[in-house]
Formats: sequence, C-alpha cells, structure tokens
Amino acid sequence: MFTNEGGIDRALRIIVGLVLISLVFVGPMTPWGWIGVVPLVTGLVGFCPAYRLLGISTCPAKRA
Repeated sequence: MFTNEGGIDRALRIIVGLVLISLVFVGPMTPWGWIGVVPLVTGLVGFCPAYRLLGISTCPAKRA
C-alpha cells in the first residue's frame, strides 16, 4: 500500500471526518455522522482505495 493523497487532501479529509463524527455527539445526533470515520481514517493513513480504483493521486511524490 502506498500513499496516494497529498498534504492538503489529507488535512481536509481529517477535518471533514472530525466534523462529521462530532455531529453524532452534538447537533442532529444521528448515526449518519459515523460515516466521518471513512475520511478520517483515509486521511490519517494517506491512502484512498477509491483513488486507487480511479487512478487518481494527489500526492506530489512520484512512484518508482
């Protein structure tokens, strides 16, 4: 597994994930907020399976 997310992409995913998860505890308090776990984990790991399937990479490093 390699990194296919750039720094800005990862930061945005972590922020969006935390905001969505916070909706479980504050706000409408629906279980749909747990969907925020997906962008949070992909942001922390730096790998997005959907990017891999679509052949997208926002990571500035070139693969060998």
